Amino acid sequence: MGSAAVSAFVPMNVMPAGLGRGLRIGRRTASSSLFMASPKEVDCIVVGAGISGSTLAHNLNRGGVDVLLTEARDYVGGNVKSHKTEDGFIWEEGPNSFAAQPSIIRIAYELGIDDQFVFGDESLPPWVHHSGKLHPLPKGRGTPGPKGQLELLFGPNGVVKFGLAGQLLSWPGKIRAGIGAFIGHAAPPEGKDETIREWVTRILGEEVFLRCIDPFVSGVYAGDPETLSMKSSLGKIARIEQYAYSIDWNKFGAILYGGLKRQVELQKERKADPPPPEWVKFTYGNPGSFREGLSTLPKAIEKSLDDKVKLQWKITKLEESADGGYIATYDTPSGVETVKAKAVVSTAPAHALRGVLEPVLPEAKCLFDKIRADIDRVGIYHPPVAAVTVAYPKKSFKDVELPNGFGNLQDLPGFGSLNPRTEGVRTLGTLWSSSLFPGRAPPDYNLLLNYIGGSRDPAIAQMSEEEIIAEVDKGCRQVLLKEDAPPPKVIGFKLWPSAIPQYELGHSAIIDELEAAEKQRPGLWVCGNYRSGVAFPDCVTFGYEHAKVVKQFLESPPATPSASSSSQPELAGAGAE
Repeated sequence: MGSAAVSAFVPMNVMPAGLGRGLRIGRRTASSSLFMASPKEVDCIVVGAGISGSTLAHNLNRGGVDVLLTEARDYVGGNVKSHKTEDGFIWEEGPNSFAAQPSIIRIAYELGIDDQFVFGDESLPPWVHHSGKLHPLPKGRGTPGPKGQLELLFGPNGVVKFGLAGQLLSWPGKIRAGIGAFIGHAAPPEGKDETIREWVTRILGEEVFLRCIDPFVSGVYAGDPETLSMKSSLGKIARIEQYAYSIDWNKFGAILYGGLKRQVELQKERKADPPPPEWVKFTYGNPGSFREGLSTLPKAIEKSLDDKVKLQWKITKLEESADGGYIATYDTPSGVETVKAKAVVSTAPAHALRGVLEPVLPEAKCLFDKIRADIDRVGIYHPPVAAVTVAYPKKSFKDVELPNGFGNLQDLPGFGSLNPRTEGVRTLGTLWSSSLFPGRAPPDYNLLLNYIGGSRDPAIAQMSEEEIIAEVDKGCRQVLLKEDAPPPKVIGFKLWPSAIPQYELGHSAIIDELEAAEKQRPGLWVCGNYRSGVAFPDCVTFGYEHAKVVKQFLESPPATPSASSSSQPELAGAGAE
């Protein structure tokens, strides 16, 4: 699996010192229309101030576009919300980190917050809990270029050692995986949208799926690999099979060689387009955050946009204006407001758009009404996920030495632990927050961010906070703690009733339907993480790339009615690999 995917580790789906200032800005922005007339006409409205929307608004503003960013909630950042407690714990309500990519380094440099970056140790692995033990997944040391690939294959925690000496897979499972990796596998079924389970089992075998990929998918996407589309959910990994078959001598598509070929191409691409020297130095895919948490980024964007941000503005209707633009109607703290714009980009969650787009884009109802009988789903599904942050004294963790020289479990030397569904642990995954980044907890405590719920456990939404915390504590005791460990110190709790959008079978057809409708409505885009990717870097990269698309539209001459259906610039790509 790619380090970018592992670094997302969010069911994809910290009260910093500056939060008080941020809240004051939020209250001022939300109520500003009480004291001054709201802007009646702008170039572009961005609906939704999550990471996708806020970064898009930032890039449009830098490009000279008169933009208005509107958000129904009272803060900027969407599912990214950080807190710092009085006793020194920093915790996140949603995602915990990002995989370093140029788009993130760029925007932090532009906002003047790049001095607040913190990066994790790329060599520390994610661990899988199986049969009462923790097993490291293969990981290199983060070294770029060919040396890094050799480390991934032959290093102390590389693929070869995982296959020969690792205990996560049985010997039959290792042999089956080795055949798919080094020799070949069955060809992909023609015209079939494979699930993640089908794809992985076909290439690497059932055991790799159950013990490695299933817990990964649960931890990262809070999803069900038997309904998630491989092409839509893990498209970058799925394309490795195409690279494998593109090698003339690799007749049976052995997947390892496809991965190596893609890595060589990536290195060439990165060498041909190096980051500017003034940027902070970074390693692609390395887990990162900011000293006071991920909210540092959306707060900085809010501050830079100033009165171009409107909080507690809930869009209720979008209509076409007589001159071909759009008129958005909002419920706000000061009453109903309307804003006219030449272009509108919605990055709001799919489930928040029901009825809003009906007057101008009735076809958008496919986002919440499309029936997929084969997986018993209507529209794009956002399952419930709870993020529960707890702390325990370091001495209450099991005093055991971990494999491959990583040290004692009490020091939590890794990214976190994943729980296969076969192990009877209800928690999807646990991020070892205090080991990832400095300053996350007092020195005598370990801080754990646990995700629980998801597509296969929606009942979590009906449980009380106390019941969910009890399940999390039970899981920590099964995997990490001594029998006599004290009760958890509960640092933070957040239940997301509608969390990470699920890229399930038929997802691409929904997006195709939406794109076809958009082409008939120049200047309107319905985006969001259900379209451009759920990982933090995907959202930031979308904001950078799609700003170019919007700016191109605004600078183009008005389309004639006969040409309007072909005048819409294409949606920006999902993001850098």
